[in-house]
Amino acid sequence: PMPEFGGKTKLDMMLENYRKYKFDCLVILGGNGTHKTANLLAQHGVNVVSLPKTIDNDLWGTDMTFGFQSAVDIATHVIDCIHTTATSHGRVFIVEVMGHKVGWLTLYAGISGGADVILIPELPYDVDKVCKVLKKRKMQGKPFSILAVAEGAISKEESNLSKKEFKARAQMKEPSVSYRLANEISERTGQEIRVTIPGHFQRGGSPCAYDRVLSTRLGAEAANLILKEQYGYMVGIINGKVKKVPLGEVAGKLKGVSPDDQLIQHAKLIGISFGD
Repeated sequence: PMPEFGGKTKLDMMLENYRKYKFDCLVILGGNGTHKTANLLAQHGVNVVSLPKTIDNDLWGTDMTFGFQSAVDIATHVIDCIHTTATSHGRVFIVEVMGHKVGWLTLYAGISGGADVILIPELPYDVDKVCKVLKKRKMQGKPFSILAVAEGAISKEESNLSKKEFKARAQMKEPSVSYRLANEISERTGQEIRVTIPGHFQRGGSPCAYDRVLSTRLGAEAANLILKEQYGYMVGIINGKVKKVPLGEVAGKLKGVSPDDQLIQHAKLIGISFGD
């Protein structure tokens, strides 16, 4: 309950406005939090159709979210630009890609940008194994390396911590995991490490052609559901086909990268290390 609004909850206020303005239906676009709310509204009798819009690609019930491929393009472009400097200066660069809980964006950008090491939240890393990769590359006459690191990447030690202990990690003295990793690698290898954080760049700009086509298809199907008065669904894409997925199945579920994912296997086959 919010005291400034007469003790009403946000849900009360949303329901009140829905009825007050006599909406036929709400079309809701967003990620995980948005879908939890959309499902809550649907359970309270609101006519809802939702669309999967997030750069994280972490929504259950769809193979792809729109916004994801555009963000991958931007993150890849950053890694491409870093390659030039890394090669000419013979340095190790860490590019921190967005993604607190899931590593889809880092995985795709890391592979397409030619990163040597990819660290994602779903695969806890061992910093010594990361250093081993960098030392090996140096011995092969490659003094430069690029690490694509998800902002939520965690070490093997951290993955064994309790929730309470893990929360203490938020109090680390460095501004983010990449800076901490840079210090750890530098101490162990003596190499100079540079950190680049594109941050919210990844969330903006012009959508790529793939996203424009995907959102058009999903939007058309959402309109179709409304015409048929079929509510309580998210419109997703599964195996290339646009489908309606019950909101109750989507809400509160996270679609992470499975360690057995084919994409991980293929990345390892071409020599990318995940520090695991």
